[in-house]
Amino acid sequence: MTGWFARAIGAAVLGGVLLAAASARAAEPVKFVLDWKFQGNHAIWGLALDRGYFAREGLAVTMDQGSGSGDAINKVASKVYDVGFADINLLVKFNADNPGNRVIAFFVIFERSMNAIVALKKSGIAAPKDLAGKLIGGAPGDSARQMFPIFARITGLDPASVRWQTINPTLRAPLLIKGDVDAITGFVSGTVFDLIGAGAKRDDIALLQYSSFGLDLYGNALVTSADFAAKHPDALRKFVRATIAGMRDAIADPVAGVASLKKREPLVDQALEVERFKLVLDAAMLTPEVKAKGFGTVDAGRLARGVAYVAEAFGVANPPKVADVYSDAFLPPAAQRQVAR
Repeated sequence: MTGWFARAIGAAVLGGVLLAAASARAAEPVKFVLDWKFQGNHAIWGLALDRGYFAREGLAVTMDQGSGSGDAINKVASKVYDVGFADINLLVKFNADNPGNRVIAFFVIFERSMNAIVALKKSGIAAPKDLAGKLIGGAPGDSARQMFPIFARITGLDPASVRWQTINPTLRAPLLIKGDVDAITGFVSGTVFDLIGAGAKRDDIALLQYSSFGLDLYGNALVTSADFAAKHPDALRKFVRATIAGMRDAIADPVAGVASLKKREPLVDQALEVERFKLVLDAAMLTPEVKAKGFGTVDAGRLARGVAYVAEAFGVANPPKVADVYSDAFLPPAAQRQVAR
């Protein structure tokens, strides 16, 4: 009896080891690159990793910091990474220039683009019409600056009434605080905290987020190469499900979410990134549309208008079709994408 029992225990232990080993072997590796260095909104993937949501889906995900949306798209297109986090609008020009090596968005995280004009309230700038006669500082490659003519047209502002000063992105906040420029362009999530870091108070900052004035572009999304999507559709579906689980957890507890990033990068400023995440939630992630329809819901007509706007702003003569930029084939049903469950 004792020998039988010992053999049974040994067989169970061995079986458990073999099962664990088989599970580890079965996990599909996915390399994931972010759009930038760790910032608050990236907490959704920190928690998805730490709490085993990717592992539960059978994915072995490695997450690396990035160097910009354009760089993430290039790395996905070149197969250095399988999945990236990047601005969906940049796919319009990239896919027009690379029709044989397309990159597609498969889950929109930012329901609104965070492109904006940012000023100090003492300037009197509270609406687009207030920009007439003002000097705006912007970097040459900044998408908010490139989209400005479309923003001006939609809001009825004569773009010729605005003066521009080309500046380095790192100098935007100091120049605005000194009064050398009246306003600056950039992402809400970056410019606001650059200004706070340079000495401004949050209540003194005026935001003209393009999406609040009719230029309703979508923002950052999960992207992958068309080739990877064709060969690994189940991996993308699993990635989306794990991301949604991480989103819910990070929204419920931003402090824990940012802590998951600080564990990976000790230089992360936890207090600042928690505040940045809350700002991103309000500006782009937990919009009324998302609360009503769920994460990742995309309106085809709105996206088509966005593609046309971006093509016009960037001078794309042969813009891709919506289906060449975005696919909803990897989303779970809407009932599984609701903000609260």
